Amino acid sequence: MFYNSRGVSILLALSISIVTTAFLSLLENISDVALILTFILSGSSSYLLISIVLEFLFFKEINKIYDVFNKLGEKDYSFVEEMEEKKSLNPLKKINQEIYSYAAIKQQEIEELKRMAAYRREFLADVSHELKTPIFAAQGFVYTLLDGAVKDKAVRGKFLKKAAKSLDGLEMLVNDLLTLSHIEAGEIKMHFETFNLLSLMEDVFDQFEGKADKKSIDLQFDKAYTKEIEVYADYHRIYQVMLNLISNAIKYSEDNTKVIVGFEIKSSEVEISVRDHGTGISPDHIKRIFERFYRIDKSRSKDRGGTGLGLAIVKHIVEAHGSSVTVTSSLGKGSTFSFKLPKKARQKDKAEKASQKTKLPEVK
Repeated sequence: MFYNSRGVSILLALSISIVTTAFLSLLENISDVALILTFILSGSSSYLLISIVLEFLFFKEINKIYDVFNKLGEKDYSFVEEMEEKKSLNPLKKINQEIYSYAAIKQQEIEELKRMAAYRREFLADVSHELKTPIFAAQGFVYTLLDGAVKDKAVRGKFLKKAAKSLDGLEMLVNDLLTLSHIEAGEIKMHFETFNLLSLMEDVFDQFEGKADKKSIDLQFDKAYTKEIEVYADYHRIYQVMLNLISNAIKYSEDNTKVIVGFEIKSSEVEISVRDHGTGISPDHIKRIFERFYRIDKSRSKDRGGTGLGLAIVKHIVEAHGSSVTVTSSLGKGSTFSFKLPKKARQKDKAEKASQKTKLPEVK
C-alpha cells in the first residue's frame, strides 16, 4: 500500500484555513469578502506548502520503504544495483538507505551461496570422476585375473602391476585431497626455518632426472650461483611446491627443451621462478588453473597423469607463507610460475599466527 500526500494535504490545509479565518472573524470591521479571500488564500498556500513537504520529505521515502519491503518479501534483490550512496539529513531517507544496505548484504550472501552450491556440485562431480577412473581400472584387472587369467604367470604379473599402479594413483589422489582439505581448513602447521634454496632445488632436480631424460628435457638454473640462497620458510612444504611446479613444467614442455629455475635476490626476499617451453596457457585458463581438478586439456590429462590438485596445493602453501603465485604465459612459447619468500624471519610472528594447528605427515 502506498500513501498519498494529496488527501492529507487537503485536510491540513482546510484545518489551517478554518483556524485562520476564525481568528480573523474575531476582529472588528472585517468584511465577509476579506474572510472568504483569507480562507481561499490560506487554504491554497497551505495546501501547496504541505503537499510539497509531505511528498518530497515523507511520503516519497515512505513509498520507497514499502516498495523495498515488498521486494524483500518476494526475494527480489534486483534493486540493489540502484542503491543510492548520497548522504541526506532526511531521517526517512537514512532509513531507506539502511534497508538498501541490508538488502545488498543479503544479495551478496545469496550470490555466495549460489556460487558455493555450484562449486560443491562441480567438486563432487570431479571427485567422483577422478576416483572412479583408478578404481574401475584396478577392478577390471583384478576381475580379469579372477576369471582365469591368474593361471598365466606372464599375464598375472602384468595385470597385478597395472592394478597396483592404479591403486597407487588412487592413494596419491586421496593424499592430495586430504592435504588440500587440511590446508583450507587451517589444520596444517608450517614449520619455518632458514634453509638453502639451491640445495632444495638440486634434490628436486634429482627427483625428476629420469622423467626429464625420457623427454630429453634439461633441468637447469638460469645462471650459475656460487653462494647459498637462504630463505625463511617451511622446507618440506616449499619442496612440495617445487615438486609440483617442476613436474608440471616437464609434463607440458615439448621434447628437447629446457625447464629453467631462476632466483631474483632482493634486499629482504627472494623471487623464485620456474619457466618451461611448452604450449603456453591462454588468459581464460590462467584464471582457473589453481582450481581443484581444473585441467586445460581434459582429453590428454589422463595420459599425462597427476591428480589435478597440484596447483591448488601450491597456491595454498604459498599463500600460507604470505605470498602468492603469479603466472605469465605466451601461447606456443611457454609459461613462467613465480612466487616470493622472505630471506629472514622478518615476518615470523605474522607467519606463526597464520599457521594452522595440526602437523601433517612430511611429503615423501
